[in-house]
Amino acid sequence: MRLNNILPLIILVLFFSCNSNEVTDKKDYTNFITTKLDITDLSTQTEILSNKIEAIPNQFTQMAKRASVYTRLFNATGDISYLIKAENDLKAAIAITGRKFPSFLKGLATNYISQHRFIEALELLKEAEANGEKLNGTKKMLFDVHLELGNYLAAESYLNDIRNTSDFDYLIRLAKWEDHKGNLDGAIEQMEKATRIAESMNSKSLKQWSYTNLADFYGHAGDLKKSYNHYLKALDLDANNAYAKKGIAWILYSYENKPDEALHILDHISTYYYAPDYDLLRAEIADYTNNTVLKSKALNNYKKAVSNPSYGDMYNKYNVMLYTEDFELTNLAIKIAEKEVANRPTPQSYDLLAWSYFKTGDIKKANAIVETYVDGQTSEPEVLYHIAEIYKAVGKTDKIYDLKTELIASIYELGPTMASKIKQL
Repeated sequence: MRLNNILPLIILVLFFSCNSNEVTDKKDYTNFITTKLDITDLSTQTEILSNKIEAIPNQFTQMAKRASVYTRLFNATGDISYLIKAENDLKAAIAITGRKFPSFLKGLATNYISQHRFIEALELLKEAEANGEKLNGTKKMLFDVHLELGNYLAAESYLNDIRNTSDFDYLIRLAKWEDHKGNLDGAIEQMEKATRIAESMNSKSLKQWSYTNLADFYGHAGDLKKSYNHYLKALDLDANNAYAKKGIAWILYSYENKPDEALHILDHISTYYYAPDYDLLRAEIADYTNNTVLKSKALNNYKKAVSNPSYGDMYNKYNVMLYTEDFELTNLAIKIAEKEVANRPTPQSYDLLAWSYFKTGDIKKANAIVETYVDGQTSEPEVLYHIAEIYKAVGKTDKIYDLKTELIASIYELGPTMASKIKQL
């Protein structure tokens, strides 16, 4: 075996031999996995607002307030129906006011971003931009949407327009931009600056958001202790933060090899919060432990959930991967991937299309898509793995080594089920 084939294998072995140093301590999070969510106050608020609207119709301010409460309910529970109710209230408020208030347009754009309806969000933000009111805030959102749509020149232009190195909103967007460019160290640096501002403002919501995002970045960088500690910080602010708990579950599963404890946390989360992708994580862990019954149940639960039309295009990426990997419905995967490319012509979307063609056996077409739209355009580990597999299939062995080395360094992000696949590249 040649040295350049042995080295990645050595790195892989070292990864699994070095991760015996645990970063979690059950005592840290035990109290957080016995919590119960109480949405009584939010539900009462919606009832009061609904009564006011019913008594005197066309109260657009009350509709906007109710939309805000519905959004908070969605964030707390994951229940998609609340997000749709918020959308309907905002659309009604916009219609009543003759589209004169940019705040309502931006509120609906935010709702559409949550639904992955980025093209519609962009149209609303252009309308708000033309109005000119509170333009700086509109430009921040325009950066967000252009980045999601793969309009990178436009995104960079708006980022330059809002430049203010002492502004939290600017710094978090600069962090996103650095991450997009593959500069993880730069992303962490900017996110740390933003976090310090959130702490100086003592804003609970901004601190919580900052801690979970910083935890994600630290995890990508392999600093699992910092990642874990920041998830705990978020939970100190909100004991029901499902995302932070999921982050800890991932550390337990992917780094510490404690799949049962990770499942225990996911089971707790499911008592008050539901998002379909949590079922996919449960299925992945079940696959790792060879629990075919749990895997089948989790995948079927996911499939049933996303059949709800309210989810729209929110789970296109996951659906493509499910239909190519587990259900072997590759033609359906191609259709979904094509839709995602139309919605968001990003390297990640084109990767889904290339992977779908690859799984049908059309390696030539998959390779052409990768060469044109994907290779060199993103550093996401899952995408790099797809590139490596496609290049291996077409005989581009000279390009595999660097990809393989980078993938081995990303095993934590990819999860332990990917280790054997990467080893075989």
